[in-house]
This record gives sequence, C-alpha cells and structure tokens, in this order.
Amino acid sequence: MVKLNRVDLDGIEFLVPGPVDPAFPPGFFDRVDPTPDTRFYDAPRLVTHIDRAAIDAVGELYEELGLRGEVLDLMSSWISHFRRTPARLTVLGLNDDELRANRQAGRVVVRDLNIDPTLPFADASFDDVVCCVSIDYLVRPLDVFREVARVLRIGGRFVVTFSDRCFPTKAIRGWLETDDGGHVEIVRRYFELAGGFGPATSKLRSDPADGADPLYGVWASRR
Repeated sequence: MVKLNRVDLDGIEFLVPGPVDPAFPPGFFDRVDPTPDTRFYDAPRLVTHIDRAAIDAVGELYEELGLRGEVLDLMSSWISHFRRTPARLTVLGLNDDELRANRQAGRVVVRDLNIDPTLPFADASFDDVVCCVSIDYLVRPLDVFREVARVLRIGGRFVVTFSDRCFPTKAIRGWLETDDGGHVEIVRRYFELAGGFGPATSKLRSDPADGADPLYGVWASRR
C-alpha cells in the first residue's frame, strides 16, 4: 500500500472502462487493473495496511459503538481489529487462507463483491456491518450498500473506516483523484444514494501528525 499523496497519476492509463453510474462522473469507477481481485489476492497478505495508531482508532470506534452482537466484516482479512470479539463474527473477503487466519472469525465467506455484489445472507441477519480500509476498491458500491441495508437489522450500523493508503492499481479512479475530505464525502454519498440508512456520521478518529496514518470513520444506521 502507498499513501495517496505519493501517487502520481500523470501517464497512468485506465484502459478498460469500469461500471457506469449516472450519479457519478464518467470514469469514476475505472481502475488501472480491472482484472479479477481474486487474482490480486491469490496469495494471503498477512500484513497490516495501516499503522498502529490507525489500527487502535478502528478498535476504539468499534468499542464506542458497541459492536458486540452478530457482526459482518466486509472485504475482511486475517485481522478484524475488534478489541472484544463480537458474539458472532462473519468475515467476507477474497482469500480463504487469509480469512481463516482471522482468530476472531466464527464464519468465513469468500466472495468478490466486484463480480457479485450480492451478500449470501438472509434479510436482517446482522446487528452491525463493518468495512475497514477497503471501500476504495468497490466498483459497484451502491449495490453493495443496498445489500448491506438488506442484511442489517433495523437500527444496525454500517461502519466504514479508511485511511490515505491504498493499492493504487486497484482503487477506483474517483478515489485516487480525491483528497481525504473528498473521500469522506464519497462514502457519505454512497449512504445517501443507496437508501435504507439514516443520516451518516463522519469523524477523523486518529491524528495524522508527523506522517502518521489518518483514520476516518463514516457510519449510518439502518432505518
């Protein structure tokens, strides 16, 4: 992962158009590397993608919001950052080995949401849903957000956290061309356009001073 302020877009070509959504500018969901994400994640990546302060900020936010029931961790990895493991944690991601290394997980589901954005769960299956430092890779985010609303119980939260790091060949063009404040607005817009959620809350949860990774949280409750 690299920091976005170090990504030089000059000369980068987006050769294959991504999905088109009339709510966003043309090319917003294009990616430099449009090949299946399962290929990119063919080997487990047992590393952390943000620094310790940002990781702690994720756990602190989850703790403050009281995410302790049946929780779905979308686009997950070998670690979910909960300070206290929820009663039942389902992790959904791209690499089976990596997900099975997650000690907090009670159930593992392998799915590429950019190929199939449906969630293989019944309506109102979860108390809360989280997505940590992965929202920038979705090419059909509104479909995913609508699915999250479907599987959430009334009042359940969808908590999206992100920093200024990414795999630039896999992040959508709209994210790469936007600053941190713009990223917050993008996620808030996803909630608004998807429907099914109340007003979103957004906060900077860790201090990016001295080159540390910022951690932003945007979340809303199922109506």
